[in-house]
Amino acid sequence: MELTMKLSRKSICAISTLAATLIIPVVVSAGNALAETRVIAERGTDANYIGGGVAAGITNGGEDGDAANLGVNIQGRFTTPQAPVSLRGAVLAGEETTAIMPMVSYDVGVAKNTNVYVGGGYSFVEEDGKPSPLGNRDAIVLTAGAETEFAHNIVGYTDVKVGINAYENSPAEAVSLQAGVGYSF
Repeated sequence: MELTMKLSRKSICAISTLAATLIIPVVVSAGNALAETRVIAERGTDANYIGGGVAAGITNGGEDGDAANLGVNIQGRFTTPQAPVSLRGAVLAGEETTAIMPMVSYDVGVAKNTNVYVGGGYSFVEEDGKPSPLGNRDAIVLTAGAETEFAHNIVGYTDVKVGINAYENSPAEAVSLQAGVGYSF
């Protein structure tokens, strides 16, 4: 049986953007770890991580192909030195298609090893018209969430993502809730 994969230009662009968002930080942080000692903040966490968990679409655009659905998420975070800004990437995969999101966030330490964050980015839906946990077409995305480093190299995260005008033939916003556990590096 021959297995083929059809990738559109949009999918290749979105996957490349997400890969750069997740891979470059690993290479940069490995060099930084050798060059300097990590300083642990009294408030917040500076953990770079990649993790996975559940993604639950909770809205419906009102048309065929708009159904809210349950899926999985893969998320990552890369902190920037000397600023409360992080580069983030997320993949929300449902039964029929995947939404790929590069994002930037503003992070605020609220307790030891714990941050809350707000941010934005763009969602690239691989197959327009097919439901993902965050709508069925490309859209601007806003996010708000929390993350905590609760054990050595283990981070828990949860957030909500809102896709602005993320349904075809509908003015509705798409809303998805995510939760997961990541490995910090």
